[in-house]
Amino acid sequence: LKEITINKGLWSKKERKKLYILDNRVGSSSMYEPNEDMFELHNIKKKKIKDFKVTREIEVECDTLTNQLSELKIKNLEYLKIDTQGAELEILKGIGNYRPLLIKIEAHIFSMYKGVPGWEKLINYLYDLNYVLIDTKAIGDHITRVPAEAEMIFIPNFSSEIGKNIINNNREKFISLMLIFGQIKLLQNIMSRLKIKNEELEKLEDFYFN
Repeated sequence: LKEITINKGLWSKKERKKLYILDNRVGSSSMYEPNEDMFELHNIKKKKIKDFKVTREIEVECDTLTNQLSELKIKNLEYLKIDTQGAELEILKGIGNYRPLLIKIEAHIFSMYKGVPGWEKLINYLYDLNYVLIDTKAIGDHITRVPAEAEMIFIPNFSSEIGKNIINNNREKFISLMLIFGQIKLLQNIMSRLKIKNEELEKLEDFYFN
């Protein structure tokens, strides 16, 4: 496999955006400025607040995912992971006609960044693209009963004709991705719904439900 790097920020349109960099947390940056008022909900202790201070701001040239993939002559996108500290919705708005078989995304229920769209807008946008949520996993520490942030996995809506066609046209890749993410029971159900016979798959046991 050839590794490809896109040397631009991804956004909903072509424009220059400010990127906030947190040098005290190696590798941390966001298109959104940290919001100290929300730190307590993430159980960030006072002695750690300095780690979330913006140390640098740079201008980044941004483009849409669909423009960048088209320039690279990439016709299909099977798996998409977005973990961009609040910019997930804006990136998805630039997805164009690409329809990944599985999308793994970070959603902020209580975002620690200013101006991040509500997590329900992110989910509704994916549902409007004909995806359904099949898994959630809490991320990080929090003092709320629900996680402040969560990893979410979406797949094409297998109850719709559009979703069925996407899965049927990419059957082997879809099966592989679902197995990689441990979605055995659901995969077996989807294969049954689509009347796809796979004896090896039918014999697999999903220990998550045992």
